Amino acid sequence: MNGIKEELKKYIDTNILPRYNSNIGGHGIEHIYDVINRCDEIIKEFNLDVDKDIIYTIASYHDIGYKQNPDEHEEVSSQIFKSDYNIKKFFDDEQIKVIAEAIVDHRASLEYEPRSIYGKIVSSADREISVNNMLQRSFLYQADKHKDENPTTEQVIEYSYKKLSSKYGKGGYAKMYYPDKKYLNYLEEMQTLLENKELFIKR
Repeated sequence: MNGIKEELKKYIDTNILPRYNSNIGGHGIEHIYDVINRCDEIIKEFNLDVDKDIIYTIASYHDIGYKQNPDEHEEVSSQIFKSDYNIKKFFDDEQIKVIAEAIVDHRASLEYEPRSIYGKIVSSADREISVNNMLQRSFLYQADKHKDENPTTEQVIEYSYKKLSSKYGKGGYAKMYYPDKKYLNYLEEMQTLLENKELFIKR
């Protein structure tokens, strides 16, 4: 993503992004880079007038608390951001508030609409656009979530199927505020797969 203040980008790239190397695959550094790139694509496709420093920061912090608490990682990530004293060199109080709220608001299962355009952009960018990537992310997440049960591969796939059906199946809870062509193609492919459980298991 171009147009980021050099000092801000250097701080985030040096001090924040490396922390994702300890997250599980679905929420690791590659995912963060994907979200940053998707933010850029959405901004361009929908011709959105936003502060890219704010976008880059939200995208970079949005899953930082995942390892600490997967189930409430959006709240933990927002708290980590707000407690980062160094970030106050780059943003005023109102911008910090917007960023902190948008980090919380990125979650697909959010029961309300994101409180700013920034939350809507990053939430949309956080939606997957590759079925293969989503299957891998879901498998890793479910295997980690149920690790105390020592589940079989078949059980992990079943957990994944149920979760993805509730999220991306027809009428699913995943929200998309900027549905670009890449996402719509992904959604069509995923829903076709979910409608055929045998094919889903093989895939």
